[in-house]
Formats: sequence, structure tokens, C-alpha cells
Amino acid sequence: MRILNEMLGGIEAGGTKFVCGVGTGPDDLKTATFRTTVPEETIPEVVAFFQKQGAIKALGIGSFGPVDLREESKSFGFITSTPKRGWGNYDLKGSIERALKVPVQFDTDVNAAIRGEVRWGGAVGLTDAVYMTIGTGVGGGAIAHGRIVHGLVHPEMGHLRLPHDRERDPFPGICPYHGDCLEGLACGPALQARWGKPATELGEGHEAWALEAHYLGLALVNILLTLSPQRIILGGGVMQNQFLFPIIRAEVVRMLAGYVRDPEILERVDEFIVPPRLGNDVGVLGALALAEEALEKAA
Repeated sequence: MRILNEMLGGIEAGGTKFVCGVGTGPDDLKTATFRTTVPEETIPEVVAFFQKQGAIKALGIGSFGPVDLREESKSFGFITSTPKRGWGNYDLKGSIERALKVPVQFDTDVNAAIRGEVRWGGAVGLTDAVYMTIGTGVGGGAIAHGRIVHGLVHPEMGHLRLPHDRERDPFPGICPYHGDCLEGLACGPALQARWGKPATELGEGHEAWALEAHYLGLALVNILLTLSPQRIILGGGVMQNQFLFPIIRAEVVRMLAGYVRDPEILERVDEFIVPPRLGNDVGVLGALALAEEALEKAA
């Protein structure tokens, strides 16, 4: 049973910014944003925000990664092997928990986001769904049979290895680990590195978008064939370009080549691949959903 109407806190901890919020859900959400610099600068700002809001009962954190989600591990709640300066092997959960002295639930940012969409957004009532963010990085979270997918560590959908036609696209990719994985080819910084300008400055007719939709289509087909979700939700800065959705949907249908014939895809693909119903608040609201879980555990 969910514990409702309690004031909760949520943190969407991203590689570029921390979005912090308090409330009971979408209707009374109050947020503030802080730049992700180094922990010694960012964390005190985050803590001060929550202290100024009055007492919260619990807090959820959805964090950029990789992170350690194994509760039995000595580094549970840590950001682990990130290349982000200052954040490698950083105890994010513990630092917030010690400062605010409330129960904290911790997960990846994308797992938090799919929780938010299940709780209040575009996946309400579904048992199987995927949320992917395409922005500064690329990542994905999933629910299967009504449960968040964790596994050995946590899914890393942003690092799927894709067919890379180097005649069509000689760009080597920017992932420091894999080069031309999905993130290395399709994240926002990859678009800027390939085309020499930010994605926000590429017009709708630019050749970048057909290639971007191709890579995202490949990734979604792999995810669809592996997890068989009832809906795929695409968020993040790159997906603010709404014109991408019909191109991606067409790529997915084309690549399936008639193999999966469910009408949810073939006849209602515009309802199958969708933007987050919670909009830009999906991450911080997902963190509030995590805070609900923390409160339930504490109770």
C-alpha cells in the first residue's frame, strides 16, 4: 500500500545538473536545479535546498551511473566508474542520508523515470514498459511483470552495440569505453562532435536526424525483441525534437520487417513509442516515487 500525502523529496542526479524537488506528486511539486560540478560544491547546495523546505519524510535519488545497487555491497549507493570528474566511487546515497537523516531509496536515473511514468504518467496500468533517455548520455530503465529490472548490476541500454555502416557514417563514436556503442553514436555530445554544432542548432531538415533515427530504431528493435514491452517512452534533451518520433517509429516498423505483427505496433505505433507524459519532470517525479518506496520500507 502506498503512503500518500506525505511531503517527500526527490533528486534527479544528472551529469549536467541535479534537479531537486519536494511534494507529494505532480500537483504540488516544487523544484530547484543545481549544476553538477564536483561533490564538494553540488552536494551542499542540494542539502541546503531540502533543509529550507521543512521536514520531509523520505527521499529518493535517481542517479547517473554506473551505480552500485546491491544492498549487501559495501559501496551500495555509490556512483562507481563514471568518467565525470570528482564523482567516481562517490557515496551519493550515504552523503544525502547522513545530511538529511531521512530514509533514502536509491536507483539509476532511468529506473527512477520509469517508476515515475508507472506511478503518474504514460505507463500507468502497464506491467511491462521501457523508458529511455537520449541526451548528454543514453540510458534505459525497464519494468517487467510489474517489477523494475535490476539483474546483476543494472541494465545499460545506452551501451548496446549496433551495426555501424562506416561508409554511411565514418564517425568513430565518442564513448570512452566502446567508441561506437549507442551512446557513442547517438547522444547529444556525439551529434555535436559529428556535425560540428549542438543538436539545438541542427534544423529539422538536417541529414543528422535520419541517421539519429536509424541508430535509435536499431536500439528500440533490439529492446522490443528482448523485453517485449507494452510501451516505449523516449525522453531526454535530444528527444525534445518532437519531429524525431515519427521518423523513429517508421524505422522500427521497417526494421521489424513484418516479424512482430501485433497491432499495438503495426496499427498504433504512435501510441507505442511516445514521449514521457510527465515531460521534463519525469526524472524528479520518478525520484519522488522512489521516496514513496523508502517511506513504505521504513514503515
